[in-house]
Amino acid sequence: MFNLDVLFSVSNILLFMAIITRLSGLFMSAPIFSTYPIPMQVKVWLAALIAFILFPIVQYNTTFVVPNSVPALTIILIKEFFIGFAIGYCANILFVGVELGVNMFAIQMGLSADQALNPTSGGQSPVITQAYTFLASMLFLAIGAHRWLFSAIYNSFKTLPIGYTFAFSPELVGQIITITGQMFNIGLGIALPIFGVLFITDVLLGFTSKMMPQMNIFMVSLPLKIYLGLLLSLIFMRPMAEYITVLIEKFMEHISLIF
Repeated sequence: MFNLDVLFSVSNILLFMAIITRLSGLFMSAPIFSTYPIPMQVKVWLAALIAFILFPIVQYNTTFVVPNSVPALTIILIKEFFIGFAIGYCANILFVGVELGVNMFAIQMGLSADQALNPTSGGQSPVITQAYTFLASMLFLAIGAHRWLFSAIYNSFKTLPIGYTFAFSPELVGQIITITGQMFNIGLGIALPIFGVLFITDVLLGFTSKMMPQMNIFMVSLPLKIYLGLLLSLIFMRPMAEYITVLIEKFMEHISLIF
């Protein structure tokens, strides 16, 4: 028979608050879960459900000390939020890198003005960027990377326990900065095949303009580059999907090692 006084003690309530705060930070920054179409109520209830599942495990393995003041509790909750946010942020760098790379060759194609609402971020982006973002999202779910995120948040309660201990060591911050720097490598890897071909096309059109001054190169280049860019996007779609899949696996393994 459960003792409600023990179950709803101050220590257990504050521990549950710390767990749900860390999960809230994850849902604020993690790919898929932080996307624009998911209602906030769904995120809150999902975080509460997962916190309810994790609570007995964390309670059994933790040495959580009840803070003796509101400022101390606030510091703990802020720390918990940023731990969860850091895990989701590291995973989301991959998607930011994909968007960065696609935007590079979308501008080269002449689609920079083709802006539409991006449901994954709530902002404006070219339609072709949204297509690649949806591709990365489907691959993320297909290989079960969302389960790796929950595994990372679960392991973080062991490596970064709830309490007054300072979680963000120089080594951890350095690893997060390193992952952030990978965003540009990912963007370059995504953009280079198509961007390179379009750049060579621009050079050839420039030579054509010099050899045939009477030809209106601008009217020819605009539809040509759009057609060529879309054709190359279809040709490279499968290699891009394989490349993004490998990146997701490497990122999730790296995040699991960090946290």
